[in-house]
Amino acid sequence: MGRFTFKLPDVGEGIAEAEVVAWHVAVGDQVAEDQPLADVMTDKATVELTSPVAGRVVERHGAEGDLVPVGSDLVVLETEAAASAAAPPAPKPEVVEAPEAAAPPPAPPAAPSSDKPSPGKALAAPAVRERARALGIDLASVPASGPEGRVTHADLDAVLAGGGVRAASYAPREGVQEVKVIGLRRRIAERMQESKRRIPHFTYVEEVDVTELEDLRAHLNRTHADARPKLSLLPFLMRALVQALPDWPQINATFDDEAGVVHRHRPVHIGVATQTRDGLIVPVVRHAETLDLWAAAAEVARLAGAAREGRSAREDLSGSTITITSLGPLGGVATTPVINHPEVAIIGPNRIVERPVVRAGQVAVRKMMNLSSSFDHRVVDGYDAAEFIQKIKAMLEHPATLFVA
Repeated sequence: MGRFTFKLPDVGEGIAEAEVVAWHVAVGDQVAEDQPLADVMTDKATVELTSPVAGRVVERHGAEGDLVPVGSDLVVLETEAAASAAAPPAPKPEVVEAPEAAAPPPAPPAAPSSDKPSPGKALAAPAVRERARALGIDLASVPASGPEGRVTHADLDAVLAGGGVRAASYAPREGVQEVKVIGLRRRIAERMQESKRRIPHFTYVEEVDVTELEDLRAHLNRTHADARPKLSLLPFLMRALVQALPDWPQINATFDDEAGVVHRHRPVHIGVATQTRDGLIVPVVRHAETLDLWAAAAEVARLAGAAREGRSAREDLSGSTITITSLGPLGGVATTPVINHPEVAIIGPNRIVERPVVRAGQVAVRKMMNLSSSFDHRVVDGYDAAEFIQKIKAMLEHPATLFVA
């Protein structure tokens, strides 16, 4: 028998350490060659590390969330062959991360709570107890049929089927769940903290009448339903940004505040904030100025799908010059979006609602939407930001102008 020590390899140029975000093996597990051992995250990527040899895990170093130096021991395997000092092959990056992005790592499992009751409490598994709380059922009043007098899901079903014995008052909730902030969630937290610490934000909110735009969007979707991608609001807003930004080059910019240099970008690379199961990432629609409505819609759909499935490519997740963030139908009345550092502006459309509006002295029902935006006050003056948003507003309210160069 031999022992093989798997050391954390160099997972990226200039990387000194990586965060353990998920373990795929435990001490005592038998692993095959090329079987995944762990996922680690650097500032730029989540990397799946695989075993170069077959063997049994006898040591595992680093808990989920720990930072491990490159070259340090990660896993020790007991092998049939003599111990080998050969370095493992370089790992393959699976997904790139940053709030610009990343492959969502598996959420750390919460420690199971004990189902042993304190005196006076019914005996039940945590899932049964949680379900009873949600239903407002007092477990002490439920006849138990499970082993050792445990209340089961079947017992709850019987209570509900029979008209149910409900608690006279809502059952109290107990317990605290500790969730370690690691992986993508930690990267998001760090980026948001950095953005708010370094950038003096100011937010500007303007009301936009999108009645004509929504009519045009519905017409185009009906007309081209079988041949072209479905259009949301985003391609129209992207078109408005492409048209307006040349007149405000300080907004399509990134700011290197350490060097004191603002980089004004001629191409428009639009980040589209996308919600995944583990957090927000920002894939990038490159050269949006070259895309028509349907090409923009198709690219947004491609990028969002890849992000949610954890298969974004590195180039899809970096290099944005301005970001759009939208909660869709959950968009609320107004938001204060956080700038995607090192950019200097972010635009956030809110929910579209129908409401009465006075137009030319008459009350009419119109489709209204607030447009919330935040700017870096070191680079963008309030007056310029207001003029820029007013230009966007005018184009969205008169959508034919989106197609006039």
